[in-house]
Amino acid sequence: MSLQQKISPTAENHFVGTYLESLALVERLHRLLLDVIKDEFERLGLLEVNAVQALLLFNIGENEVTAGELKSRGYYQGSNVSYNLKKLVEMGYMHHQRCEVDRRSVRVRLTEKGRHVRNVVSDLFDRHAEGLEAQSVVSEDGLKDANGTLQRVERYWTDQIRYIY
Repeated sequence: MSLQQKISPTAENHFVGTYLESLALVERLHRLLLDVIKDEFERLGLLEVNAVQALLLFNIGENEVTAGELKSRGYYQGSNVSYNLKKLVEMGYMHHQRCEVDRRSVRVRLTEKGRHVRNVVSDLFDRHAEGLEAQSVVSEDGLKDANGTLQRVERYWTDQIRYIY
C-alpha cells in the first residue's frame, strides 16, 4: 500500500494526499530514469558501467570536481559517490589527481572513455526531449512550470534541513 492509499481524501488532508502522491511520483521517476539509462546501455552493449555511474559521468561533464563538491551540490550521497568515483577511476572512465592546496582532496575529470558514456546519455536525453515535444507529451512551458514547482519544494526542504532541528 502506498503512502497515497493510506490517506482517505477529506477536505483537511487533500493537500497532504496530493503532496504524498508527488513524493511517490518523484521517487518512481528517478528509478525509472535509471531503468531507461540501463536499457539504453544494454541495447548498445555498454555493460561495464551501471546507470548510476553513467548519470554521474553525465552530470560531471567537462567539469573537474571533488566528491565533496558533488555532495555539496546535492547530487549524490556521500558513500555512494565515493564508491562510484573510485570504480570509475579504476575502470578508466575518470582521471584523478590530488589537489595542490588540500592534499586530502582528490579532483576528478572524465577521460575520453568517460566522455563517450556522457555523450551516450546526452544523446538519449536529446532524443527524449525531442520525442516529448514532437508527441505533445509536455510543452516547454509545462516543463518550466514543473521545474519551478520542484525548485520551490527543493528550497523549502533545504530550509527545513538548515533552520529547523
